[in-house]
This record gives sequence, C-alpha cells and structure tokens, in this order.
Amino acid sequence: MEPIQPQQRSAADQVFQQSLNQLEDILQESSTEEEEIPQLPQLDTSSLSEVEAQDLINIDLAALEDAVADIEQYLEEITKTK
Repeated sequence: MEPIQPQQRSAADQVFQQSLNQLEDILQESSTEEEEIPQLPQLDTSSLSEVEAQDLINIDLAALEDAVADIEQYLEEITKTK
C-alpha cells in the first residue's frame, strides 16, 4: 500500500469539508421548511362539557384502526371499479 501524499490528504479534506457544508445547508433548509408549516388550530374544548371533552381525549385506538381499514378497503373497491 502506498502512503497517502500530503496533497491527496489535503484534497480529500477539502472535498469532505465541502460535503459537510452541503449537508449543513440541507439540514438548515429542512428545519426552516418545518418551521414554516402552519400549525393546526387547537381544539376549543371550552364549549364542550367535561364528558364530551373526555370522550375526545379517550379515542379508542382499535376503533380508529378499524375505521382506517374500512376507508382503505372502500378506496380500493372504488379504484378497482374505475
């Protein structure tokens, strides 16, 4: 194996630094885009009774998964018939 020449090492270091700078730019752009995403409005539960508000908080995960599965099946059937 040949020893790495100082010039080759310097060139490799420059390329590596450029790559790091590009990655940093990409990450900064990505974080800026995430900040620009509008936040969904908070659910106003002040007009709901305590029981209604609690019902919204205690969503049955299994029922929600079943609903998603039903919607997916429906969309598949619609797509097949077209």
